[in-house]
Amino acid sequence: MESSPCIAHISDDERSQTVLAHLQNVALLAKSFAHPFSGDEQAELAGLAHDIGKYSDSFQNRLRGLPIRVDHSTAGAVECWGRGQPFAAFAVAGHHGGLPDGGSQTDGPDQTTLWGRIKRKEWGLLESYEAWMQEVMLPKTEVPDFTERSGSEWVFFTRMLYSCLVDADFLDTEAFMEGQSRERYQTSIEQLWNKLQDYISGWFPPEGELNRQRCKILEQCIQEGETRAPGLFSLTVPTGGGKTVASLAFALTHAKQHGLKRVIYVIPYTSIIEQTAEVFREILGVENVLEHHSNVLYDLDREADPHTISLAKATENWDIPVVVTTAVQFFESLYACRSSQCRKLHNIAGSVVIFDEAQMLPIPYLRPCVWAISQLVKRYGISAVLCTATQPALEPIFREFLPQVPVQELCPPDTCQWDLFRRVTFRQTGCLTWDELTAQLNAHDQVLCIVNTRKAAQEIYGRLDGAGSFHLSTLMCPSHRKVQLREIRRRLKEGLPCRVVSTSLIEAGVDVDFPAVFREIAGLDSILQAAGRCNREGRRSAEESVVHIFKREEKAPPLFSTAIGAGKAAMARYADIASPEAIHTYFSELLDLKGCDAQDKERILPLIQSEFFPFRKVAERFHLIDSPTRTVYIPWEEGANLVEQLRTGGGGRELFRKLGQYGVSVYEQHFAALEAAGDLEVLENGAAILRNPALYSDTTGLSLEADSGKGLFI
Repeated sequence: MESSPCIAHISDDERSQTVLAHLQNVALLAKSFAHPFSGDEQAELAGLAHDIGKYSDSFQNRLRGLPIRVDHSTAGAVECWGRGQPFAAFAVAGHHGGLPDGGSQTDGPDQTTLWGRIKRKEWGLLESYEAWMQEVMLPKTEVPDFTERSGSEWVFFTRMLYSCLVDADFLDTEAFMEGQSRERYQTSIEQLWNKLQDYISGWFPPEGELNRQRCKILEQCIQEGETRAPGLFSLTVPTGGGKTVASLAFALTHAKQHGLKRVIYVIPYTSIIEQTAEVFREILGVENVLEHHSNVLYDLDREADPHTISLAKATENWDIPVVVTTAVQFFESLYACRSSQCRKLHNIAGSVVIFDEAQMLPIPYLRPCVWAISQLVKRYGISAVLCTATQPALEPIFREFLPQVPVQELCPPDTCQWDLFRRVTFRQTGCLTWDELTAQLNAHDQVLCIVNTRKAAQEIYGRLDGAGSFHLSTLMCPSHRKVQLREIRRRLKEGLPCRVVSTSLIEAGVDVDFPAVFREIAGLDSILQAAGRCNREGRRSAEESVVHIFKREEKAPPLFSTAIGAGKAAMARYADIASPEAIHTYFSELLDLKGCDAQDKERILPLIQSEFFPFRKVAERFHLIDSPTRTVYIPWEEGANLVEQLRTGGGGRELFRKLGQYGVSVYEQHFAALEAAGDLEVLENGAAILRNPALYSDTTGLSLEADSGKGLFI
C-alpha cells in the first residue's frame, strides 16, 4: 500500500499542496529570477532543496495539528553543503529565519551559524527526512565563474541568490493559499516610453532660450540612452535644467534599447521622493509607479481597491516597472539578512538605477555604498546613473572597485549653456550676530534663512517680526511641517509677507521660491542646495536674487567643521562657486579631509573580506541613518487619535506607519531630560508619547528647554 504524499501547506479551505509540487514551483520561479545574473542553476538547486525538511514525520505531524516546533530549513542546507554548494546552503538555511553568519568549524550544533547548523545532522539532532530521495533529485550545479575569485563577491552573490529563493517561496505559497497566482504588471518599457513621448511632445519646438536649453539636455539624454552600452554614468545638469524628466528619458530609452526590465529611482529624502513620484505618475500612470518609503502607507482595509492592493504587494518585491525609493531602503536592503528586506533584491538586477542627488550619500557609509553599486554594475546587469547638479568626486572610489568601467558623463558641459541657468548671485557677508541677522531678515518681505542647528532656528524665529514668519525644523513632526509648507507656498504665490527660518531640511528638493536666501556657512553642497530655493522659477534676474553666506559668532559645531573647511577652501579658490570645477574641488577636498577610514566607519568591507559570510554582523552594523535618537510621538491634530490607539494597546505595523507623521526624533540627552521631568509617557513596548502638550508649539514644534543646546538636525 502506497504511503500518502508529504504535504507542504494546507489552506484555510482544507486544500493541500504536496512538498514535491511546492519544491518544483519554487525551483522554476527562482531559476527565472536568477537568470539575469547567471545564477539559474544555483537558484534551481536552492528551490528544490529549501523545504526537503518537510519530508520528516515531525513536520507532517505539525501540519496535522500537533503543537511541536520543527527545524525544516537546516535539512536542505545540509544537502547543499554536502554537495559542495555553500551559496545555496546559506540561502536555504536562511529562507525563514534570515541569512545566518557562517561562523567557524569550532561552532557546536547549538549555534545558529551555518557551521553550527550543518553539524546538527551528524549529531543526530535533525528529524529523519530521507523520504525526499524518493521524489526529488537535486541537480549537479555549476556556480558562475566570477564567484571563484573573491570572498566579498561570494557574499553579494549569496544575498542575491537568497532573494530569488525567498521571493519564489513567498509567491508560490501565496498563490496556493489564495487559489490564484499574483497578477503580473502588464505595462512594458516600450509602452512607458510611448507615454513619455506623449508627455514631452508639447515641448517641441521649444519657446524661449531657457526651454531650448532644456530640450537640448532632454534630447542629449535620449540619444545617450540609445547609443550607450549598459554601464556607469553621471548626469550633471544645472538646477532648472529639467533633470527629473531628462533622467527618466535616458532610463526608459536605455532600458528599451537593452532589454532592461525596470527603472529604480534612489533618492535621499522623502520630500524629494514625493515630488518625483508625483511627476512620474502624471507621465506614466499611477498603476506603473511604486512610491516605497516609510511615509507611504497603502491602507489594506476591507474596501481597498485592486490598485492599492497591487501597490502594497509590489512593496514586497518591487515587481513593477518604476520604483521610487529612499537611499535608506535601497542600501540597507543590499546589506540586510532578513527575507522581508532581501526579497526585492533580484529585481534590481537588469534595471536602470538612478541615484538622484548622489552627492548626499552619507560619508560614513560611502565606500560600502559605492562598492554595492559597483557590484550591481559589474555582475548584475544594471546601468547606474549618478544624477545631480553638484556631482560628487566619486571617480577614485569607483576606479578602485570597478577599474574596467569608467564613469561616463551623459550631459557634457558643452551640451548646454550653463550661464543661462544661473539664477542667483552669491555674496559672502561675513560674521553676523543674531540681532544683525534678524534685522536684515526683517527688512525683506519674503526671505528664507537656513541655519545649521535646530536650536539656532528656534532662536532666530523668536526674533523675527511676527506677521508672516515661519519656522521649519525636525523638531516639528512631518505632518506639521507639511501644513506649514502649504501656507508658505500660498503666501509666496500671493506675494504676501513670508519670512522663513529653517534647518537644512528645506534644501533637499523642497519646491519653494524666495527672492532672497541667507545661508549659514556650511559645506558647498549645502550652500548650492540652499541656492536652489532662491529664484527657483527664474522670474527675477540673477543680480537681484542674492544668496547671502554668513557666519555666526559661535564656533561651528564639530559635525559641520570638516564640510565647512572644504567649502571655504573651494570658495577661496573659485570666483564662481557654482562652477563644476569648484564643486569637484570641494568634494575631493572633503573626501581627503575625512580620509578612507571615515568613508567606512563601521568597517563593513573589511568585515566582509575577513570573515566567513558575516551576514548578520554586517546587517547589524549597516544603518545609513545612524543617529543616537529616540522618537517621541506628538498628540498634535490627528496624531491625538493615533496616540490614543497606541496607548490602548494598538501597536501594529500600520499604526506605527501612520504615527510616523507625528513623530519627532530627539537626542538621548533631550529624551532623558523630558522623561526625568515627567513630560513623557513611555509605554511597555518602548514607544514614547509627549505627555505635556504645552511643550509642543504650533509654530516651532517640540521645546528645546530640556536640551543642552547641542542637538543638531538630522
